[in-house]
Amino acid sequence: MAILLYRMGRTAFQRRWLVALLWAVLLGAVGLGAAKAPAASDDGTSFMPGIEAQKAFDLIAERFPGSAANGANARIVFIAPDGEKVTAADNRAAIGSLVTDAADDPQVSGAVNPFTAGAVSKDGSTAYATVNYKVKADDLTDADKTALEKAIDKARASGLTVEVGGTALAEQPAAGGSAEAIGIALAAVVLLITFGSLAAAGLPLLTAIIGVGVSMAAIMALGSTFGLSMTTGTLATMLGLAVGIDYALFVVSRYREERANGHEPCEAAGLAVGTAGSAVVFAGLTVVIALAGLSVVGVPMLTKMGLCAAGAVIVAVLVALTLVPALLGMWPEAVLSRRTRKRGPAVGRSDNGGSRWARFVLRRPKAVLVACIAGLGALALPVTHLEMGMPGAESKPVSSTERRAYDALADGFGAGFNGPLTIVADVRGAADPKAAVQEIAEEVGVTRGVVSVSAAQFNKAGDAALFSAVPATGPNDEKTKDLVQSIRAERPGLERRTGATFEVTGSTAMNIDVAQALQDALVPYLAVIVGLAMVLLLVVFRSLLVPVKAAFGFLLSVLAALGAVVAVFQWGWGAGLLGVEQSGPIMSLMPIFLVGIVFGLAMDYEVFLVARMREAYVHGDRAPQAVVTGFRHSARVVVAAAVIMMAVFSGFIGSGESMIKTIGFGLAVAVLFDAFVVRMALVPAVLALLGDKAWWLPRWLDRLLPDVDVEGTGLTTRSAPGTGPAAVEPAPQEPART
Repeated sequence: MAILLYRMGRTAFQRRWLVALLWAVLLGAVGLGAAKAPAASDDGTSFMPGIEAQKAFDLIAERFPGSAANGANARIVFIAPDGEKVTAADNRAAIGSLVTDAADDPQVSGAVNPFTAGAVSKDGSTAYATVNYKVKADDLTDADKTALEKAIDKARASGLTVEVGGTALAEQPAAGGSAEAIGIALAAVVLLITFGSLAAAGLPLLTAIIGVGVSMAAIMALGSTFGLSMTTGTLATMLGLAVGIDYALFVVSRYREERANGHEPCEAAGLAVGTAGSAVVFAGLTVVIALAGLSVVGVPMLTKMGLCAAGAVIVAVLVALTLVPALLGMWPEAVLSRRTRKRGPAVGRSDNGGSRWARFVLRRPKAVLVACIAGLGALALPVTHLEMGMPGAESKPVSSTERRAYDALADGFGAGFNGPLTIVADVRGAADPKAAVQEIAEEVGVTRGVVSVSAAQFNKAGDAALFSAVPATGPNDEKTKDLVQSIRAERPGLERRTGATFEVTGSTAMNIDVAQALQDALVPYLAVIVGLAMVLLLVVFRSLLVPVKAAFGFLLSVLAALGAVVAVFQWGWGAGLLGVEQSGPIMSLMPIFLVGIVFGLAMDYEVFLVARMREAYVHGDRAPQAVVTGFRHSARVVVAAAVIMMAVFSGFIGSGESMIKTIGFGLAVAVLFDAFVVRMALVPAVLALLGDKAWWLPRWLDRLLPDVDVEGTGLTTRSAPGTGPAAVEPAPQEPART
């Protein structure tokens, strides 16, 4: 592989204008496709097929056509002024006027007056009206929203406090922009400090932006065909930008090193792509495995996000192997350090911070190893108290009307009112459908933890019925989960007596089922990605123990990161500093999401750092010296790459969307733990204790494995700096340009 990539790097350097033109044409083509493509729409795919709450939801959509089970809705909460009641004549008239005005919109399927529906609190201070739409929130026009807003403003003018929950008027986070800009700005500072050259700092940023541009334009162009949205592409943007900068950083850094060793520009570009490029390929493959592996979880949205992000990583790898050496050909001298440009190639090997740190660890490996395991283990302890759920209006800022509506309903009607359970009964097998539904509703109503049960509503065919049950506890309360399980446990006996079947759904039940399904999928997912990646690392490093050590380090870093997420977002430690308004359960998707992405990134650093150690060991260094050599050449760049990733991910902490904020924080701290504790401390400590055993591989297995030559052994057979490998026919050398 090293020889192939070496030739690719030289060719891209020599045909730089052609390569740059091809990337420009590709960017323009996908950009044009994105501009002309129709807007992406929801393809109607179930969120998580197979779980009971989703099957019940699908049954509602089938038996109650036109009910817009997933249509937009607005729950309008009315709060009377102090000392008054909503039942007062003036307040009653204002509420009735709002309901009438809202019902006039042609997109509204129904608007329920609180006084006819019994939606008034016992003390008369609060009432609510429900407005249901025929279409989804994304399909509501500005005119639809404006009509509802005018009706609400009219009610407020009467003296009532009016807050709005639901999806119809919910504020949608702005797509793109600020988070990416913050990440790019911080990355630029880190690159400038690392390289001390504007050209060297700017090149990785430029290529990463081009790569992300190609990826995002492709996602937008294919959005309507595959049901991809901007939210689906958020992860692609996040990872594409982070790995794009890092992969280019490693190639540019190796190019500068080869130039400092006396090689001519074209030769240095070929060697950089042949060596660092090999690490980029395999690091990219580990990330792609982790992201594509999200498909086994069974969540269509997660599958789409994973595959889109995997595509962005593949684009980043291709950019690093082709466009980066092409741009190096345009500015072969500008990317060099000032010292190299003034004094020429360096002579001999000099110590730096990386080699000094490696020697420090090698002198006391046991102490460093124990400190790393103890520290990360302590940070991981909060994971034992992990509670999963889906953040709703309660996690929004108190300045938002959705949060105020949520709080008002909880105060007026009880904590469980914001998360009612929906029960759908299939009565096709019942002798007396109405009696069967009545018995089911009565049994559910007397279940401990149920406050009230609504009247059942039959469909036109009379073969299905709907009713809701309000729990005594909130949507994310553990007692609510127990209640759902209790209702489902009563089902076999009820179904035998009535001949009808029923299922429990609603947002609360959906969150409970999703959390359980994701928890069950975590072990198979881990087995798939860890198994495939360990095989890949076995091929790359030709060692049995290095892949095992890499997987162990990953588990430590991901558990510590998840522990930090629990401490901040569930327990509320330092939540105010991150703009977290309300702590609560961790988003159900977060653990498996964090595991997959962090695994890919952890293997990134493992490949970059240990590949250089392997290279030194294969070229004659003893095991301890190989660790020092690897750190001398790679530590500074790995640290810079980690800081850049942390900067990119940290930019997303400022997002107004809870999901993106949690993911940004989780990934940032995961990179912190994995790069600075595991890879920079635990890895050299373990390798120091293992010695030559770290690189042991049975002979029979060595013969079976393909030789990918990631350490660039095939590139070392050269007579002097400036000439290519003996196995490669030298290409015409272009003079360096100043």
